[in-house]
Amino acid sequence: EINRINQVLPNTTSSQKTAEIQQWMESVTYRMSHYKGEHIRLLKEATTLLELALWKAKIDEKEDSLGKVKAKRVKIDNQSKRNERRITSGANIVIKNVLPFLELK
Repeated sequence: EINRINQVLPNTTSSQKTAEIQQWMESVTYRMSHYKGEHIRLLKEATTLLELALWKAKIDEKEDSLGKVKAKRVKIDNQSKRNERRITSGANIVIKNVLPFLELK
């Protein structure tokens, strides 16, 4: 798309060059906007995956330190432990420090 203007302008009459350049600029601006939106969507997805990976690592770490989790534990107790580990996984700190490297400026 960037090189298209270099191919079109030499064969364009001088009265049409302004219109061609404006059309090209609108096309480039639209594509940039589209790709920025796509980047934001992918960034949100990556952030979610990072948070889940950190949470899983924290759960695995706690289970390893405590030995094998008993199979007969109450499901509610397990859920509360998982929620606690999600909070204490440190994901909010890691994500806060990783995001600046991934964001467009």
